[in-house]
Amino acid sequence: MDKSNKRFWERFAFIYTGFMKKNEMVYDELCRRIQKHLTQADSVLELACGTGQLTYRLADKVKLWTATDFSPKMVEEAKKQGKGANIEFGVADATALIYNDESFDVVVIANALHIMPEPDRAMSEICRVLKQEGFLFAPTFVYEGKYNKVLLWLMEKVGFHTFHKWKASELKDFVASHGFTLESVEVVKAKPLDECILIGRKK
Repeated sequence: MDKSNKRFWERFAFIYTGFMKKNEMVYDELCRRIQKHLTQADSVLELACGTGQLTYRLADKVKLWTATDFSPKMVEEAKKQGKGANIEFGVADATALIYNDESFDVVVIANALHIMPEPDRAMSEICRVLKQEGFLFAPTFVYEGKYNKVLLWLMEKVGFHTFHKWKASELKDFVASHGFTLESVEVVKAKPLDECILIGRKK
């Protein structure tokens, strides 16, 4: 098994934008909630940016938006989706970031913690590079209520792996245990799973 899911995302990158269009309304809702906490003075690090679903919606609300993904092909596809004078793209491993301590006012990591084999390492790195009282936005797919088990089974068969099948309460406890005060935790309908919109601040 590919313990990083990287091979899957490298193959899937070219259709990811189209695949995620079914969640356009959810991304709009995420942005509505996130942008309330952003200022034009903020420097933002986005981890697991995918093909820019949040990047292009939010970058103009801040000073600098650094959008990263551990899949080079995802980053390539993200660059094709739009333009932004204050957007910097790069390949980065969320569990071993190159940035200095307390470099960012905000960290965004959407729909990624549950598919990481070692999310604790990512959270440690997020806490390290985030300034005191900085915001963490970690919307994450969670296993609440009914969900499409057949689709998820098929995704596993083609190489996608979910290492942590959290409920919202479990995700909340996980993030809180890594040095964050939770400002908001709410579950909304999404596909293929419901989305837990989690907003925290570094203690």
